[in-house]
Amino acid sequence: MFERLERVPDDPILGLMAAFRADPDPKKVDLGVGVFRDAKGDTPVLDSVRTAEKAVLERQTSKTYVAPAGNAAFNAAMEKLVFGAAHPVFTAERVRSIQGPGGCGALRLGAELVRLASPQATVHVSTPTWANHVPLMTGTGLKLGRYPYYEPAKGAINFGAMCHALEALPAGEVVLLHASCHNPTGADLSREQWQELVPIFRRRNLLPYIDMAYQGLGTGQDEDAFGIRLFAAELPEVLVAVSCSKNFGLYRERVGVLHVVTEKPAVGIAALSHEVRVARSIYSMPPDHGAAIVNEILGNEALRAGWTRELAVMRERINGLRRQLVAQLREAFPARDFGFIAKQQGMFSLLGLDVEQVKRIRAERHVYMTDDSRINIAGLREDNIEYFARSVAHVLG
Repeated sequence: MFERLERVPDDPILGLMAAFRADPDPKKVDLGVGVFRDAKGDTPVLDSVRTAEKAVLERQTSKTYVAPAGNAAFNAAMEKLVFGAAHPVFTAERVRSIQGPGGCGALRLGAELVRLASPQATVHVSTPTWANHVPLMTGTGLKLGRYPYYEPAKGAINFGAMCHALEALPAGEVVLLHASCHNPTGADLSREQWQELVPIFRRRNLLPYIDMAYQGLGTGQDEDAFGIRLFAAELPEVLVAVSCSKNFGLYRERVGVLHVVTEKPAVGIAALSHEVRVARSIYSMPPDHGAAIVNEILGNEALRAGWTRELAVMRERINGLRRQLVAQLREAFPARDFGFIAKQQGMFSLLGLDVEQVKRIRAERHVYMTDDSRINIAGLREDNIEYFARSVAHVLG
């Protein structure tokens, strides 16, 4: 049976990781992998996570399963973090949540729910979007569509084209949005733009599916959730997939959650029952370790304050690197304006190199980025940012 299978190409990111590790050049720079790095180039375990983990393990008396919907206390804590403790969805009992194995697991659970409710629906993603959005959505059998979003020549959102495309969608379609720190562009919707989208979604009866992987790494915890909170207050249904990988640094623990906002509580209860059945059929029970850590942090005033400070340090490092990079690029290659990088949010930006230039900078300067020239800003350091800027100038010149 298995002799019929042909080898599939390596995942572009995983292949990039392997190529970087195999490169012996001491000046090599890794801007491809989407993980936060500190000033030393490490992806640290947060102090708040260490303390919470110790407390969890000291109290733990069993390794038995949690429920298919996951750690109930974690789900509730994440609801408050994402929507804000005073959001009207709580008094109206409009939100139900299921823990997933990472943000990817949460995204897939949401896609499976859409498939069950509307098998013929199309999920429309931004151009461009995070590469893994495509297999996570289409792997369920749902069709994929795209709407215009980013204008590379300007390094900004083409909001007019986006709105025009959404206005033309058939009723009942699903639109995948990035809550903040858009991957791969770093170009986020403003508050005013989120507000302009509300009547379009209402008028066209579109379902917003919002992916939030970086809460707190853009402008702030509340600011980064603005679009989610607005849509949940103004629209009857919203799906929200959340990851704890970046803002809690829990990458390998695979912690995520799917929030389902419905117009009536009974509909949410029914939706959750389907989600539980889907989870049971895929992985049965979610892992608890990371969820227990997050719940410990969010439920302990001192730990939460410490985590908030650590998150601010991470955010300020990224934003500071953006400003430094713009200054270094301006000095190294004044013929091109890279000022858009400092206006963007989160870990990623599209540099604007073509594929051949990306290959050259990798081969000649040992700088690693994805073929679309997406760079992880957090991969830069004081000791390599000038070298990187000069390497960009080298392939542009």
